[in-house]
Amino acid sequence: LADEFQREQGIDLRKDRQALQRLRETAEKAKVELSTTVQTSINLPFITADQTGPKHLDMNLTRAKFEELTQDLLDRVVGPFEQALADAKLKAQELDAVVLVGGATRMPMVQELIRRLTGGKEPHKGVNPDEVVAMGAAIQAGIIVREVDDVLLLDVTPLSLGVETVGGIMTRMIERNTTIPTQKTEVYSTAGDGQTEVEIHVLQGERTMAGDSRSLGRFRLTGIPPAPRGIPKV
Repeated sequence: LADEFQREQGIDLRKDRQALQRLRETAEKAKVELSTTVQTSINLPFITADQTGPKHLDMNLTRAKFEELTQDLLDRVVGPFEQALADAKLKAQELDAVVLVGGATRMPMVQELIRRLTGGKEPHKGVNPDEVVAMGAAIQAGIIVREVDDVLLLDVTPLSLGVETVGGIMTRMIERNTTIPTQKTEVYSTAGDGQTEVEIHVLQGERTMAGDSRSLGRFRLTGIPPAPRGIPKV
């Protein structure tokens, strides 16, 4: 919308914070409307002004154009979807149901992608996409206080957990999608002769290098008896 206005009027609305905020709000409204209609009107009177006077934004946006503009975002859904199936060791045909989460899943292009990825399976529409996360949280709360006993929810680690080792390497200890709580024991040693302490750097992520991973914290282990490197066991 900003590009189109700039082509027509020669003014970049992105440089005007107030105008940009109005444009964002209107764009969001248009996105929602295009989930149920094939075309919507965008009208923002007095959006800005120049030496010739006030300027107004008035244009139509079709669903086809919207889908063209956002296709790259939709394409990014495919990778995580396929990865989730691979992690679960499932095929798309083995899914019992696909539950929609978030208002954006109401968009026809999203639902069509779901059908394509699942071999024609219709998305489950029995739960409001805007409320499904809150409903899940309520069920979890019921489990915690023992008011719900016929549902079992297993929490998992969304990303791998590990520690930084010599050379700035992220050494994984707990793989992602591991059911928690869990524990893992690894034996390490010192990197230098006479070393009496080590710093444990805990990381999260799937990258090989520690610098590319998310740091969760550091703690120092002291009191290691002096010895040649590689001898102490940590």
